[in-house]
Parts: sequence; structure tokens; C-alpha cells
Amino acid sequence: MSHNPPPDSVLVIVPAYNEQASIARVVREIHEVLPEVPVVVIDDCSADATASEAQAAGARVLCLPHHLGLGGAVQAGYKLAFELGYEYVVRVDGDGQHDPRDIPRLLEALRESGCEMAIGSRFLDGDEGHTSFARQVGVRLFRLLLRPILGREVRDPTSGFVAVNRAALQVFSKSFPLEYPEIEALVVLQRRAFRFVEAPCRMRPRMGGRSSITALKSFFYPLHVLLGVFVNILKFEHRRWRR
Repeated sequence: MSHNPPPDSVLVIVPAYNEQASIARVVREIHEVLPEVPVVVIDDCSADATASEAQAAGARVLCLPHHLGLGGAVQAGYKLAFELGYEYVVRVDGDGQHDPRDIPRLLEALRESGCEMAIGSRFLDGDEGHTSFARQVGVRLFRLLLRPILGREVRDPTSGFVAVNRAALQVFSKSFPLEYPEIEALVVLQRRAFRFVEAPCRMRPRMGGRSSITALKSFFYPLHVLLGVFVNILKFEHRRWRR
């Protein structure tokens, strides 16, 4: 992985925690679509063979010394990419739900729109029948929450399948939401007057492992996200007031 990547360079980061059942296939599928693009798996102190499986499949592996959670793992990947000089970074989850064949579509939307972030959206076609009822309720709630803050609707606010350019990368490498990164990152972008665009993508069932969001956590998830969003807004306003 070059420390001086060429202009228009792309890096794919894959945050992973105990994803040994799926990580090798995820890495291989990314390489099939983008054979010249390096893939870095950020192993968030997994207790299984995630790191060795990823390395055997052809990925570089960044092993975190402590378990940081999803937001911390993603930020570590962004920080690495920024320091190495990459222009674009695509985040793909390690559970196999994101289809790497949609990565070129994400990058095309990012480049052609001139936005700082492109979001892979499952719902641009209006079809939400392939998601659970609880997730549908959550997504609709977050749309309502974010619309007055962002000044526009985002169809898939919980999507972790995203591509960012170097401007967003610079911000996220220094400050990135740790608890609920997908939704709070949109607020961070808006506070910076950055823009995002959504591109259609496919979502697949998990290849293995289990989600970190349990039934109990899903009940409190909207409340925690709401608090996190407003904390981010207050932090930004406080910094702006002090200038």
C-alpha cells in the first residue's frame, strides 16, 4: 500500500469485529470488482480469526490495540487513509451485507456530484419491503429527525455503505462520531456545509455472525441517537461561539 498514491486514488476500509465467517469472502469480492484497489480490514480486537482470515484473502489488516467500537474502528481507517494520502475512501461492512459490485456506482456518484459523501441507499426506489418492521420504523423516525437539521430528506440514514472524498476524510480523521456514526456523521457534514448524495445499492443477508444491536438495544437506539445528534449540534455551536 503506497504512501504516495496516485491522483484519484481509492482505498476500501472494512471495519470488522468477530467476522471470521464472512470477512474472507468480503475481501475477495471487493478484489474481484476492484482488483487494483487496496483493501484494509480494521480488526477491532476480534476474539476470533477475523484478522488471519482477512490477511489470507489478500487484505492488509490494521489490528487495533483495544476494542473501540464501530465508530472508533471507522475513524482509525479514515485516519490511516488520510495520512497515506488517499483521495477517496469507501467503507464496506465486514458482515457481507454490502454488495461490492455497487462500489463503482458509489464512486461515480461521489465524483460526478461534487459532494463530499455518497451513501449507498436501499430505499431510493421506494421499496422497503425487504427490511424488518422495526427497521422500517427506525428509518422513518430518523428521516423525520434529520430532515429539519439537514434541510433535505435522506432516504437511508442508517446506511454504513459510504464513500467519502478527501475533504470529508480530513474532517473524519480528526473527529468522528463513536456511538452512532452513520447518522451523526451526516450532522457533522451539515455543520461543515458539506454535501451528500445517495446512490442505489443492494443489501444482502449477513453471511455469518450476529448483529451488535440486540432487541433491547434496538428499543433504546432511537433515543440514544437523538441525544447524540443534539450533543453534536451543541458542540459545534459552542466551538463556533468561542471563535
